[in-house]
Amino acid sequence: MVDREHVPRTEAAAEEVDDEGQQGPPRHRAAGWLSILPPIIAIGLALVTKEVLSSLLLGVLSGSLIWAIGTGANPVMGTVSATFGIMVNKLDFTIILFTSMLGALVYCISLSGATKAYGHWALGKIRSRRGALMATTGLGICIFIDDYFSCLTTGTVMRPVTDAHRISRAKLAYLVDTTAAPVCIIAPISSWAAAVGSSLKTTGAFENDLAAFVAAIPWNFYALLAIGLALFISWTSYDIGPMKAFEKRAMEGIDNGAGTGVVKSDALDRAGEKGTVADMIIPIIALICFAVFCLLYSGGYWGKDPKFHTVFAALGNTSASTALVWACFGAHIVTLIMFLSRKVMSFKTYMDGFVEGVKVMLPANMILVLAWALSGVCRDMLQTPQFIQGLVQSGSATALFLPAAIFVIAAFLSFSTGTAWGTFGILIPIMVPITHSVMPDMMIVALSATLAGSVFGDHCSPISDTTILSSAGSGCNHIDHVSTQLPYSLTVATCAMAGYLVAGFTHGSWIASFGTSVVLMLVAVTMLHMRHSKAAKAQA
Repeated sequence: MVDREHVPRTEAAAEEVDDEGQQGPPRHRAAGWLSILPPIIAIGLALVTKEVLSSLLLGVLSGSLIWAIGTGANPVMGTVSATFGIMVNKLDFTIILFTSMLGALVYCISLSGATKAYGHWALGKIRSRRGALMATTGLGICIFIDDYFSCLTTGTVMRPVTDAHRISRAKLAYLVDTTAAPVCIIAPISSWAAAVGSSLKTTGAFENDLAAFVAAIPWNFYALLAIGLALFISWTSYDIGPMKAFEKRAMEGIDNGAGTGVVKSDALDRAGEKGTVADMIIPIIALICFAVFCLLYSGGYWGKDPKFHTVFAALGNTSASTALVWACFGAHIVTLIMFLSRKVMSFKTYMDGFVEGVKVMLPANMILVLAWALSGVCRDMLQTPQFIQGLVQSGSATALFLPAAIFVIAAFLSFSTGTAWGTFGILIPIMVPITHSVMPDMMIVALSATLAGSVFGDHCSPISDTTILSSAGSGCNHIDHVSTQLPYSLTVATCAMAGYLVAGFTHGSWIASFGTSVVLMLVAVTMLHMRHSKAAKAQA
């Protein structure tokens, strides 16, 4: 989910007239299908080479080259200038600050010995692989306020437990990712509900934006099925696709996937002996409490404007990234006081750990910067959203296929740009009026299809920041995470799309639509299980 806030202006892709009225370089107005080429290049190279940074950079460079040629700029210097200009201007420093501070918090907690103590305690309570997997999924579901927070917290807290039970980092990353965005999109009290509400306000189609969001929850087939599949996988330890190989190596003690992880930390090797389980639990609880308070405060819950004096209104007006930075700072203060007062570590050791924790998050932050730049190239310079909009408006699909078509289009746009929130802002103002004119009784279904498709694309896109942070929090190689998660995501998406097809033909029968998706999911899982069993018998 790249680019949560309003899209900033970039030098390389500035409007023809900037804020001061000065003439600037023109946008590429007719990139057409070329506008989707940069993400295809980046994703393709990443899957082939297993190297993310260079793949993303080449994707950004290719987009800048297309822009430079299309606008008549110098192909060499124009490309270089546009590339680094968009990197600077698309940088969301608050997110970088949050991830860095959270990485520092995790490192300091580990340095105190608290993570090791928690691991010993958890091993005494969680005695099986099933218990470890279910605990991971349950924790991810409970942290529904924000996907960034969920990805990093769940992965970090559960990583020692899953490692002890020989669960691969790829499996951990899958569970972390699946309980992040899919959970947030069906949680009325979350930063995602606020993002959807802000997009709905622009349409003026609903009297109550929150009520429309809540009404759309039962129709969000992808999110519901994805969570259901994660629970099933956690209970049965059933694996499909490349995940089998990763789990086999982990169970045999050969390799759990940590050796090439995005996040490498030596904090556990340097850990002290004074840390306790409380030294890990209390900072996490403090972080959650501060996050709720800061989200409400940022949204004006205690402000002068009475229209924001309700929880839902405040969350709809909040700045999630800013609030999370404040919350993380508060958690650091609590942790520092705890450690210093009990002489768990010195102030110097804590600050040294803080710096090392920031360094640990550097690779993930670099991936985020490049992903944001790629999104900016597509959205601001090559006008990918306008290309998608043209496809939508010129589409020849009948009204009966409209929900399924919306799901596919939203998924394609979200996957290509790496942003679910951006897809909300682009498609909701388009889809709502189209649905209102064609099938007014299907507006909630169309809204749900938009949200579901956006989450699906964001969930499996290698350039999505939630995907990136899931890899980072779990200490898993990013491409390993993407490749192992994709079969699960595609299975769920196929079943969800079938449900939307039925919804179009039944004019919004939830029982028939969702029932179709569930039945297909059960059939798919059963067939995959039978295939797996036959393969296992053949090998035996």
